[in-house]
Amino acid sequence: MRKLGASLKTSPSGPQIGGLETMSKKLFTYVMLPLLLLFCPPEAGSQNSVAGPKQKSPDAQSGTLEKMIVASGSVVMDLDLARLDGISSGTGKLDTLRFVVAANSFFPVLVFNDVLRAAEPGSIALIPQNSATLPAAFSASLNQLVVEKLASGEAFDLALRDGKTGFTFFNIEGHQYDYDANAQLLSITDGRLLISQEFARALGRPSAAGSEVGKISIGASMQPVEIRTLVNGEVRSGVMPPLQGAGGSPSVGSAPGPDVIVGELPSVEQGGSSGTFVGLGVGTTSCNNGQEPLHWFVLPDSDHPVIPQNLYRMSGGTDNIERFEQIGQSWLKHAFAALEGNDCSFGCSTSGCTTGTNLCSGCSDPYSAGLNYSQNGLGSRAWVNPFTGVFPGTPSPANHTGHSHTGTSHRVTVAMSDLDTTQNPGATYFAEGQYVTPHEYTWCQAHPGECNMYNNVSYRQFSVSGTTNFIFSPVGPTVRKSPAIFAWTGAGATINPIEPDPGNDGIAFVASKVTNPSARVWHYEYAIYNENLDRAIQSFAVPTGRLIRNIGFHAPPQEPGWANDGTVGNTGYSSTPWTSVVTGGSLTWNCETLAQNPNANAIRWGTLYNFRFDSNRPPQDASAVIGFFKTGAPITVPVQGPQRRP
Repeated sequence: MRKLGASLKTSPSGPQIGGLETMSKKLFTYVMLPLLLLFCPPEAGSQNSVAGPKQKSPDAQSGTLEKMIVASGSVVMDLDLARLDGISSGTGKLDTLRFVVAANSFFPVLVFNDVLRAAEPGSIALIPQNSATLPAAFSASLNQLVVEKLASGEAFDLALRDGKTGFTFFNIEGHQYDYDANAQLLSITDGRLLISQEFARALGRPSAAGSEVGKISIGASMQPVEIRTLVNGEVRSGVMPPLQGAGGSPSVGSAPGPDVIVGELPSVEQGGSSGTFVGLGVGTTSCNNGQEPLHWFVLPDSDHPVIPQNLYRMSGGTDNIERFEQIGQSWLKHAFAALEGNDCSFGCSTSGCTTGTNLCSGCSDPYSAGLNYSQNGLGSRAWVNPFTGVFPGTPSPANHTGHSHTGTSHRVTVAMSDLDTTQNPGATYFAEGQYVTPHEYTWCQAHPGECNMYNNVSYRQFSVSGTTNFIFSPVGPTVRKSPAIFAWTGAGATINPIEPDPGNDGIAFVASKVTNPSARVWHYEYAIYNENLDRAIQSFAVPTGRLIRNIGFHAPPQEPGWANDGTVGNTGYSSTPWTSVVTGGSLTWNCETLAQNPNANAIRWGTLYNFRFDSNRPPQDASAVIGFFKTGAPITVPVQGPQRRP
């Protein structure tokens, strides 16, 4: 059955995917979850049972429900290194690896009336305390290992992985959970370490997959991050204590004013397909980093956040880091009914805050990937000014009358060929979420200097498997308050911001990277990302000289026209590639102007476009020229461009 504790939301627009989504999301999360915990206890005798034989069963629906995470702890692994090295008989001698647990590891468990009821997906980061003679691949990851609690439906409950790459070394089975309520101590014992298929291949012994090579035990001190009191299955009170740590407790809401950020990107899921494209959703958990409640009113009230989702790929060149491209974008999820969690561990405070219609200071609100790809709750980006957050409440920007949906409509639409790993060997993928809200801008106008419209984008790396039906697995943590283009800086790209009208319009970023793929050939790669610049971008010019070739352009696919999509004539935005021309020693790309076509393929907010060429000249500092689509004079931005001949 489905693991308990998963965050579920329902759309105000009516029944959506899944049989439970016609219910109020707040009712389900606050009431049905405790009932499920009470009436669906773990199966007796299960080896991976959360409530082991030492646990008692509660007899009533009233009591205290706690969500707890790891505060500190230790992990011991006993490995038969001879067997791991392929000596079939083994030596019987076990080498012990000891680790301490990174403070505040997000490995959540649910405890009802002091009884452990469920473990939720999460991970425990390990800090090694000793070493041994290990296989090279395992040794290289020793400082970044995590024990990961896997999602329901996986073949194993736990796995030992590289926390940065997602590479699985061992699957874990046979373990027992135990919880001491008085000491708030979680124990996971007698876990058998089984060589994973990918580790077996890396060892050059595929047949060793599934072989047991040792055991693992975990002891962790837990701390509550959410405490709810239930009476006959109904929530009567709730407390979100701030996270305790070596540095002390963070203040609730550290920024003046309301400040929504993307705190977590827990998942990417495929919601459907159409032809050679798939439709995806990105799960997003928002957090109010501000000291003021953030408005969260439901349509037709337009004072709430909207949520675009994007997908990117880094690939190309001998090391697959030559270019960074956006390969998919979605319409906007319209937020409703804030749940007031504490997923960012800011210390959620609902004091003096009207819950549900506000995201209170320090609190969080989850949207699953399934909810974010639920089509009837999505509206076009064309309605929204991304800097002010303003859009009309009526007519509804999420009106779906007059058209039928395919498996990709309004979702993060991506070509299968862009995800198929056989066609993209070594590529890396990044999901991105963004929250845009009018409340931050309104507050900024009334409180100059308390403007929080620039930190609403976060990204996370995911691994991809599949050819037509794709599975996405997170790699490393969510990078908060930074757009995905900054992942490219780790591959040597340089990024410069452009802000043509500070205080009145948003910001964009121009990235450049130069490689030398062969003798006397330099490849110039550029990416322009528009975060929240309403005026959009219409042209891009780079000084190049005349000896250039292999001129290229890339942009993510646009939605077709839909009734009530906010574009002129409801015809959708153009997908026509930008034209390029070399004149006067410069290479210029451009789309149509606003006067020529108001739906032209400009670089609008939340999108990234690419420009590239080869030259026989090495790089030097240069100035590119950015031209705007709606309004404003062109501006220059530093980039790398080919050297001019003397």
